[in-house]
Amino acid sequence: MAVYTEVSFEDLERLLEQYDIGQPLSFKGIAEGIENSNFYLQTDRGAFILTLYEKRVNPDDLPFFLGLMEHLAERGLNCPLPVKTRDGKSLVSLNGRHAAIVTFLTGIALRRPDAAHCAAAASVMAQLHKAQEGFVLTRANALGPEGWGPLATLISLKEPDSIEDGLNNLISTSLHELVGAWPTGLPWGVIHADYFPDNVLFVQDKVGGVIDYYFACNDFYIYDLAIMLNSWCFELDGSYNITKGQAVIQAYRAARPLSEDEIAALPVLMRGAALRFLLTRTFDWLNPDPNALVRPKDPREYSKKLRFHNKVKHAREYGL
Repeated sequence: MAVYTEVSFEDLERLLEQYDIGQPLSFKGIAEGIENSNFYLQTDRGAFILTLYEKRVNPDDLPFFLGLMEHLAERGLNCPLPVKTRDGKSLVSLNGRHAAIVTFLTGIALRRPDAAHCAAAASVMAQLHKAQEGFVLTRANALGPEGWGPLATLISLKEPDSIEDGLNNLISTSLHELVGAWPTGLPWGVIHADYFPDNVLFVQDKVGGVIDYYFACNDFYIYDLAIMLNSWCFELDGSYNITKGQAVIQAYRAARPLSEDEIAALPVLMRGAALRFLLTRTFDWLNPDPNALVRPKDPREYSKKLRFHNKVKHAREYGL
């Protein structure tokens, strides 16, 4: 979450005329994340999040994102629920942007989750993968292997080695190897695709909700798990915490068993997940948005992870 497009109080008042959610009491921008403009809204009837979808978001994908949240909420997953206007619309227009209001979830995103938190979050991920069944809309993963090549080409034109020596070679070599080794035929459906600690809210030791579905897409379930292992199970010094890895995998498998093919594919998918976030972070680092309120995330976190994965030979090294 972040703020790129400003919203005045007059803009807000005009917007709220379309809704039946009460009078505004508090309204402020949220300076986190990288994709859209987000605002916390408190009215006399409750708390909400107003999101303005920026140019990087394809407007054609918005019915998928909003419909997915409704689908998951109907099946008991605690996620933001789109608020409809008086005439039944989930999507509106504000300041030249598509926009939506969703319910606000209480909870805390943990910066240093322990093994128990990792297990709780993994169990909810498995629940998400089961709850998405029956959702009729589909969305291809724009940041899957087919999207990595064009992104790597753009990065190569911007001197990525200015960030870290050998970064361009790491990207190009990994890209070539992974595209050729990418698995097929694994169980798949709608995945979150951005299941980072800052998108999972805790109330004490329990998961209170999962937010930010704007990378959700159709892909392998085990790829979603690989994204989680990458983002939850590495320490600040770049080492992999196998205790957390075991907690994640065991909790996930308890709710949704993994096939032998999924287990065998995990090392490749771990490398792919690391490369995906290395690519987007490197691109954002080399192409900063002067209007963003937040600094792009350091891509070197994921270059370290990718180098670690390049040495892994079997899924048991992740905690299986």
